Amino acid sequence: MPDSDSAGPHPWLRPLFFAAVVRPALLLGFGLGVRHRERLPQTGPAIMVANHNSHLDTLLLLSLFRLGALRTVRPAAAADYFGKSGAVRWITQNLIGAILIERHAEGGRRADPLAPLSAALLRGEIVLLFPEGTRGKPEVREAFKTGLAHLSRRHPEVPVIPVALRGLGHALPKGEWIPVPLNLYAAIGEAVESDPKNKQAFTRAVEAAIDALDAELPTAVWD
Repeated sequence: MPDSDSAGPHPWLRPLFFAAVVRPALLLGFGLGVRHRERLPQTGPAIMVANHNSHLDTLLLLSLFRLGALRTVRPAAAADYFGKSGAVRWITQNLIGAILIERHAEGGRRADPLAPLSAALLRGEIVLLFPEGTRGKPEVREAFKTGLAHLSRRHPEVPVIPVALRGLGHALPKGEWIPVPLNLYAAIGEAVESDPKNKQAFTRAVEAAIDALDAELPTAVWD
């Protein structure tokens, strides 16, 4: 596990980055509508889960938190994608504050991919997860993987907060690097009440919670 996982993101560059760059860009460049902001966890440990269509997803979720709370909010990111380049790795860990997860075995041995996330929860942090595992087609939610259920089984006392995101898959879809200014929306749910011991039922409950939140968001045709 990289040392920066436990050390956390840069203490002042990260809030400065979000105050001076991310928040103005989201508010002025796109327009942001948020439903049920009062449900946002104020302290950890907590697990927030959302559908995933764009690199903007992580920035939007992080922008919802107070600048002073950002230090304890830690998105998960794939080490094989965000950890390859030195510059990208530094930005991912120090400005985004991500915890890099090793998804693939090295040298025939597979490390526990959930161990860094479990450690973050034990430190009282808020972990952001995208259970689809990768960005899908714009505005299409793919089936969730069961890693979330396995993590929740290790920490049954930690609330799982669902979040539905809309518009980001069209504003910056997979494979594109120039964003299109469109309205973006987020809806925050209440903690999912389901026993993670039954991973299939638990995963379906989280999916259903996000689908219900998505139904609350404005619809628009971008194509």
